[in-house]
Formats: sequence, structure tokens, C-alpha cells
Amino acid sequence: MTVIELIEQMSARLDQAGVSFGHGTTNAFDEAAWLVLWSLGQPLDGLDVVADQAVTADQAAAAQALVQRRIDTREPAAYLTGEAWLQGVPFTVDRRVIVPRSLIAECIADATIDPWLGAHTRRVLDLCTGNGSLAVLAALAWPDVDVTAADLSPDALAVARLNVARHGLGDRIRLREGDGLAAVDGDPAFDLILCNPPYVNASSMAALPPEYRAEPALALAGGEDGMDFIRGLLHDAPGHLARDGVLVLEIGHERPHFEAAFPTLEVVWLPTSAGDEQVLLVTREALVATLAAAEGGDA
Repeated sequence: MTVIELIEQMSARLDQAGVSFGHGTTNAFDEAAWLVLWSLGQPLDGLDVVADQAVTADQAAAAQALVQRRIDTREPAAYLTGEAWLQGVPFTVDRRVIVPRSLIAECIADATIDPWLGAHTRRVLDLCTGNGSLAVLAALAWPDVDVTAADLSPDALAVARLNVARHGLGDRIRLREGDGLAAVDGDPAFDLILCNPPYVNASSMAALPPEYRAEPALALAGGEDGMDFIRGLLHDAPGHLARDGVLVLEIGHERPHFEAAFPTLEVVWLPTSAGDEQVLLVTREALVATLAAAEGGDA
């Protein structure tokens, strides 16, 4: 049996088992390739090189066992391999964090955010950092900025610490523990805040497949309409943003709930591979104006 034949066999097994994807792959073949290549100790982007190589019976058995574990546990493949990739960059992952997949990573890599940045951009905050992937990508993309990565979960920050060290960025990324922006109370204002918060609404949470329920609910669940964390964030953000600062926020499929909660807030929707309605950018100026109007209406 060759590597490609083994992958095709495992792909069929995953399809037949009805597992769910979305944690780095979108289909059974790619998931099978990930698990088989990892089991064989081959680079995940090296299939073309090894596709026709023969595998031993022991190698095939090990790969088959890993795929069977994926089926039996319904855990994301990243938890089984201990690693995930985002924009081609490897990250350490385990059950203490959600598997990194934020679309904000595309906005960093594609320079979509850059028109709002400039020489003034010196301080970046990655809020709800999880395993630290966006903080690392920001530090790699913008070599002149200092990055703070904050999270409520000490377990998540322990994994983030591993990734900061893995990429040699300990001198440029600071880790802070706390609830939302309270984690950085007293810090100088930020020029850019990146945030992939818990935003999944209650009905969607109840319908998640097992692969997603294997992840920490703290990092996913956003309350009845998905906006619980975001309400506090948008209220408090102006106090943590510099005058020309901007907030980049991922909300997934929650645009209707977002617009119902913040009907007058002017935002810019950023293009991503998943469409133009999942990541938004809002300026401090727009946040201040909406907050002032809301407080005036309450008076």
C-alpha cells in the first residue's frame, strides 16, 4: 500500500463515520491526509513528494488507529496531533484552547487592516488570545509593534506561552490574565485591538457537533444572542484605544444579532475567504459617537 492509497482509504472511513470538519480542514480527504502524514512523521505540505511511497504494515496500522481515534472520540484532529496551522504558521494546541481558525488571521496576512495603521501604530492587543496565534501573527506581520495578549483562562495563557516561546517572541509579546479589557486596565492605550471573542448564540451552541463541543465552551458561548461579551467590549473599548485606534472584531455568522444589538454603529466589513460579513473593523471615533448617542438617549 502507498501513502496516497492509505489516505484514500482513511478518507472513505471518515466519510462513512460522518465526522464533522472545520478545525483546519473542510473535507475528509484533507483530514485523512493530515492524520496519515502526521502519523508517518511527514510534513503536512509534503504529500506530493511521498504520495507513491510504500508504507509498512506497522505504519498503516498506526495511521489507521489514529483515524479510528478521531472517529471514536470526535475530537478535532489538532487535539490528537498537538498542533495546528494558521496562515502557514504552526501552533501548539491542546484541549485547554479552541483550535485556532480565526478569520482575522487572513486580514493580518493579506494586509487588509493595514490602511488603518501607520507610523503611529505601536501597541497591539490580542484580546481573547486563546493559544496566542493572532498575537504571534501580528508580531510577525508588524515587526515594529509591541503586542499584548490577554485571556480570562489561565489554561489558555499557558498554551499561549508555549507558542510565544516557540516563535521566539518573548521580548515582544506580553501575556495578561483577566476578564475582557479589565486584563489591561492601567495600560497605555492601544492603536489596534484584535478580538475573536466568544460569540456563538445559545441555539447554535446547542446544535454544535461533538468536535466543537470538545473545545472549551468559555471560548465559544456568547449568550442568548451571542453578544454578551461584545456588548461590554464595545462599551469599554474607547477607553483602551488611542485617538486613531481601531478594533477588529470577528463575529462569525452573527451579523443579524450584531446589527440588532448595535443598529447605529458604523463599521467596515472586511473581506475574508468565508465572505464579507464575519469580520468587522470599527474606529474609536465611531465607538465614541455611538456611545455618546446612546447615553444622550438614556438621559
